[in-house]
Amino acid sequence: MSLFITSLNSGSNGNCYYIGNGQEAVLIDAGISCRETEKRMTRLGLSMTKVKAIFISHEHTDHIKGVTVLAKKHQLPVYITQSTLAGGNLALQRVMSFAAYQPVQIGGLTVTAFPKYHDAVEPHSFMVSGNQVNIGIFTDIGAPCDHVLNHFRQCHAAFLEANYDEQMLEQGRYPYYLKNRIRGGHGHLSNRQALEIFTQHRPSFMTHLLLSHLSQDNNNPVLVKEMFDQHANGTQIIVASRHVETAVFQIHATNFVETVAATPQ
Repeated sequence: MSLFITSLNSGSNGNCYYIGNGQEAVLIDAGISCRETEKRMTRLGLSMTKVKAIFISHEHTDHIKGVTVLAKKHQLPVYITQSTLAGGNLALQRVMSFAAYQPVQIGGLTVTAFPKYHDAVEPHSFMVSGNQVNIGIFTDIGAPCDHVLNHFRQCHAAFLEANYDEQMLEQGRYPYYLKNRIRGGHGHLSNRQALEIFTQHRPSFMTHLLLSHLSQDNNNPVLVKEMFDQHANGTQIIVASRHVETAVFQIHATNFVETVAATPQ
């Protein structure tokens, strides 16, 4: 009883996350090109034929850039709110709506959306469940609200934003208005905020944490991994790259976990 997960890309240059079982899968966001999505999945031994739907969290370019071509080429339904569809000015062929806390069934997978703080028209995060496993996707979060925390406590694995180091942001080259946008409660989570979520709300059965949406200018992958490794207590910490895909991780409903690089059967 398990699910397979990978980050195909994570960062302000594009976000795309794969969650699947042996028969079907979903993509959360499609912020890299169709060609790059296919290329990275092929390298991992994953097949686009198993992807049955795309879910869009919000309308920012790094989450929707590849969705039109990808959905059209592979005839995929795109689950998106009407406000996000309008905000992203998207022309999609198969549009399906969703609402917070109304589960969507995709084969053996259940996708549940819930609200979050972010400077978008109607932003959502998601939890994907199947085979008694829960996977949370928590990125582009301005502050750790109860919606996020309640779902994090249920996850066997999670993609958790750790966007910036507070000192690096303060001393960095960004203009003041942009610094305030990032740290102002509707932007992104800092390393410290993400670590507090992890240490205070991690369930005992969480086996994998993929640190996601790291800033290229205001964070350091080595720094943030060292921060989390000190508090891992058996949870495997992975930094999701803004340049390449991660490995495919097989997440079990028990504490036994393995990493795989072949097509889930």
